Amino acid sequence: MLSTPVPPAGTPDTEPARTALADHYRAVRDRTSHLAAPLSAEDAMVQSMPEASPAKWHLAHTTWFFDRFVLSDRPGAPPVDPGWDHLFNSYYRSVGNAHAQARRGLLSRPSLARVHDYRRQVDERVLALLAGETDAPTRQRITLGLHHEQQHQELLLTDIKHALWNNPLRPAYRDDLPRTPGALQPLDWVRFDEAVVDVGAPAWPGASGFAYDNESPRHRVLVGAHALASRPVTNAEYRAFIDDGGYRTAALWLSDGLDTVEREGWCRPLYWDEGLETEFTLGGMRPIDPAAPVCHLSHYEADAFVRWAGARLPTEFEWERAAAAARGSGDITGNFADAGRLHPTAAPVAPGGDLSQLFGDVWEWTSSAYVPYPGFREMPGALGEYNGKFMSGQQVLRGGSCATAADHLRASYRNFFRPAARWQFSGVRLARDAR
Repeated sequence: MLSTPVPPAGTPDTEPARTALADHYRAVRDRTSHLAAPLSAEDAMVQSMPEASPAKWHLAHTTWFFDRFVLSDRPGAPPVDPGWDHLFNSYYRSVGNAHAQARRGLLSRPSLARVHDYRRQVDERVLALLAGETDAPTRQRITLGLHHEQQHQELLLTDIKHALWNNPLRPAYRDDLPRTPGALQPLDWVRFDEAVVDVGAPAWPGASGFAYDNESPRHRVLVGAHALASRPVTNAEYRAFIDDGGYRTAALWLSDGLDTVEREGWCRPLYWDEGLETEFTLGGMRPIDPAAPVCHLSHYEADAFVRWAGARLPTEFEWERAAAAARGSGDITGNFADAGRLHPTAAPVAPGGDLSQLFGDVWEWTSSAYVPYPGFREMPGALGEYNGKFMSGQQVLRGGSCATAADHLRASYRNFFRPAARWQFSGVRLARDAR
């Protein structure tokens, strides 16, 4: 588990602060290498769809981020390999052109061994940098790079899962992943009264820890009276939606969603088999646990299900209010990548009136479009391309998943994907207006 305490980015440059940041750097970078270790060179090159990326590219791109924005940003410090600047850039057009995303799987060279060597070279240089005095902007970019890498750790897992599923043999990423079937917990409703609430995070860097620019500025919103389901929707509940003809009932679907269902032939969640009894996991084909949260749903499917259930999706502010209250002053707990299961598990028994699984297991779709907060300002320079330019045609998800690092999350975290995306560990929690 990545539990190294990291001082806020605004902390003065001291040896203990640099040591803590260096320890966190090693932990995150080692975690990425650990996740990639079960993959062969052939596995690491596969790209199963334009939206996904090969594992080798994830390993190289996260390294390029430090190479470009930390090391090469310093006077007289050229990149480790200037020829790779084009290959491993993603979308930072202000620093140069990038190799087309849909063609990343064609990059047989550089080899996987050379990419790992690239990682070692960059790690040596970054750690040498942290061994001496460093300025605040450098520490801030290193911190941002670590959170960026944790995002790619999750993408590495979801992308290789999709790639292995496309293999008719359905090979497992790892054969030793634990199986943790659970008991179905009853669904209760937790009511929240109308209130003006503070949402978002203070602009970073600051004294309160890391947050992306799309989480700020912190501001006040009016949240109406509502209720949230005590846990996410389960596989058994989603199976009932399928059996009731949910995919064939046009009135349940948004227009774009129905077009997508008909065009793609969707009739069940991604990775479920035709018999609706087994599903593909990172541990291979396994029986569907009825009590576990349903996952790999698009926003369209989540929206259709809540209509069928006589409910609605929560807004991102309803979700954040509940998550902030549930967390209080304690740590974020849940089924994260750190636990090593890499698959959603059944809800734990929770005291009456409490919400469970707000963090971990599955990202929860909200009804909120991914748009800027009032007064939003991108990070300065090329890093301003990180989030802001994607604020169009996407939906917000909250809470993290079984493939997310625990110390990467907070109540204000805003993930976002296009509404048809379903290869992430995305699920759904019911909401309704208060009665």
